[in-house]
Amino acid sequence: MQDKEKNIPEGNLEGCDCSGESRVNFIQAQIDDDLKAGKNEARVHTRFPPEPNGYLHIGHAKSICLNFGLAEIFKGFCNLRFDDTNPSKEEVEYVESIKEDVRWLGFDWDGREFFASDYFEKLYAYAVQLIKDGKAYVCDLSPEATREYRGTLKEAGRNSPYRERSVAENLDLFARMRAGEFADGSRVLRAKIDMAAGNMNMRDPVIYRILRAHHHRTGDAWCIYPMYDFAHGLSDAIEGITHSICTLEFEDHRPLYDWFIEQLPVPCRPRQIEFARLNLSYTVMSKRKLLKLVNDGLVDGWDDPRLPTLSGLRRRGFSPASIRNFCERIGVAKRNSMVDVALLEHAVREDLNRIASRYMAVLQPLKLIIDNYPEGQVEELDAVNHPEDPAAGSRKIPFARELYVERDDFMEEAPKKFYRLTPGREVRLRYAYYIRCEWVEKDAEGKVTVLHCSYDPQSRGGSSADGRKVKATLHWVAAPTAVNAEVRLYDRLFSEPDPGSEKDGGSFTEKINSGSLVVLKDCKLEPALAEVEAGVSVQFERLGYFIPDNRQRPLSSAGPVFNRTVTLRDDWLKSQSK
Repeated sequence: MQDKEKNIPEGNLEGCDCSGESRVNFIQAQIDDDLKAGKNEARVHTRFPPEPNGYLHIGHAKSICLNFGLAEIFKGFCNLRFDDTNPSKEEVEYVESIKEDVRWLGFDWDGREFFASDYFEKLYAYAVQLIKDGKAYVCDLSPEATREYRGTLKEAGRNSPYRERSVAENLDLFARMRAGEFADGSRVLRAKIDMAAGNMNMRDPVIYRILRAHHHRTGDAWCIYPMYDFAHGLSDAIEGITHSICTLEFEDHRPLYDWFIEQLPVPCRPRQIEFARLNLSYTVMSKRKLLKLVNDGLVDGWDDPRLPTLSGLRRRGFSPASIRNFCERIGVAKRNSMVDVALLEHAVREDLNRIASRYMAVLQPLKLIIDNYPEGQVEELDAVNHPEDPAAGSRKIPFARELYVERDDFMEEAPKKFYRLTPGREVRLRYAYYIRCEWVEKDAEGKVTVLHCSYDPQSRGGSSADGRKVKATLHWVAAPTAVNAEVRLYDRLFSEPDPGSEKDGGSFTEKINSGSLVVLKDCKLEPALAEVEAGVSVQFERLGYFIPDNRQRPLSSAGPVFNRTVTLRDDWLKSQSK
């Protein structure tokens, strides 16, 4: 169902323009209205405001593309601001990873890098101003009592017994909180709003708490820290942000966002606009759940290629363009819904099909000997690097008497519709010759170990002199020049579309797909693949898209390591053709 602004909701791509061309969404329409009304001097200034308490994921990519994209569309600016108000969970490592991810996606904040901690003195002064105006007070209630006094959705809250402290007493206590005279958690500063408000966020929210924790930028200079709801909107105002683009979970916080700005002499009055966050099937994007996966060793760190983190997607071989195109296609909606991960996989296939050079690799090798090919001879055959891009040129690939082919490309007793190698059948070797399987060698257990074949010398290049046809073309690698490699086949981390759902009980970790990582050792690559640089995606013909692992931590001892990005099978495209 579409919103009245006709934007395409997430999870519903009927009518979606999948060309990647931009379309006006409801946020752009609201900004247009503000510009026409002359609000904020008719300028647009957005920000991407991550908390440095974890690595960014694909959901953050949507916010990055949206905030930086809006600034570009309206010829404005976009800041990168770290909301670093919780030092117990924040680290410099996360700050640096966030900057790397934003740059990798293709965006630049042009020196406008800020931290909420830049404004700690200013925020403290704002809190003091609220106390002087009788709009904030120091409260001694315990966290448990505070929750009890807060009430419920059906029952109004009760005023704290400390709510009517005098301005002088509140100023004294707040100054002593900053000076470190009180224990952590013993006192808080609360805004004085309305304990009977229907919106729970307006029931005298906490705006400062005592927390002795080393801050990655301010060290131990502070032992009180502002709460996110207080710091976030005021930081926007200090920076001159005109439009604060947030996900839907902040919709109920908007009245509080506006209240702080209205009570204080801020230089700018931003407008908060909410949009639906990205929910992706077969994925979890809760930082808490991602952190559990990492800390419990269920994945190989924050950049595990099965995770939706941008560092994980980068390591897996997803291109920045594919992620930007994906974010463009799903659009901006007002209602939460689930997006099929197959669309993300389609986006990367579409991009890599355009840019990735083709090579041959054999992942589960079976030896093949051409008995009538001259022993010791190695010839070079021409192979195109990209069949749809003449500018990509060609390369030489070695061909010899002994080759490797995929074990799955041979069946001794084949069904009717199996057109690949079987005794007595002729097939084409890619860029090479026609070959026929004559007989096989087996081990003591009856497993086929070597295929013995003959070849047609007149079929060089893959076509016969007499015009006969074959029904299958196989990829291969010459044994004398083959490069040994380890190849990691990555798949969806979870076996269920909505692993984060608690409706069926059980932990989300119980839904991990046991086949999400398969490590293949002793794979055989054509020599050119040993020269592929880190960060360069390639297609293994007939097998999928792969990239050299950027951490190079092989589980086996020899050769390069390649990660599979996606297979060639496009489930999303197939579903659209039905």
